[in-house]
Amino acid sequence: MQSAELTLFTGKRTEFYSITSQLNDKLRQCGWKNGVLTIFSPHTTAAITINENADPDVAADMDMFLSRLVPKDRSFRHMEGNSDAHLKASLIGSSVQIIVRDSRMWLGQWQGVYFCEFDGPRARQVCLAFSE
Repeated sequence: MQSAELTLFTGKRTEFYSITSQLNDKLRQCGWKNGVLTIFSPHTTAAITINENADPDVAADMDMFLSRLVPKDRSFRHMEGNSDAHLKASLIGSSVQIIVRDSRMWLGQWQGVYFCEFDGPRARQVCLAFSE
C-alpha cells in the first residue's frame, strides 16, 4: 500500500468541495495506475462522499437536507457548539473507496468526489491510500 495527502482550505462553515480533479492529478503525480484508492477524512466534523458532479444544485440540496435534519441550534450537550457538524459527518461517512484504471478514478459519468465541510472554514487534510 502507498499513501499520500491533500491539503484543502475550505471557505465556509458548510461546504461540499469537489476534489475530483485534485484526486486525479494526485494519482498521476504518484504514478498510481491500477488498483483501489481509499479516500479518508481524519476530521470528526468533515466527511467524504461520491455524488453527482454536473449540477451544483445536488450539493446545495444535500446541504439543505442535512441542515434541516440536524440543525445547528439544537440543545446538544457537546460544549464546543459544533455537535451538528459531528452528526452530519457521521451520517455521510469518513471514507470512500474507488477503483482506479489507467491513473484515473473509475467513476460514473456524472459522479464526483466531495470533501464535505461542516465546521469551517479551516485547513483540512485528506488522506489517500492506494493498493494495487
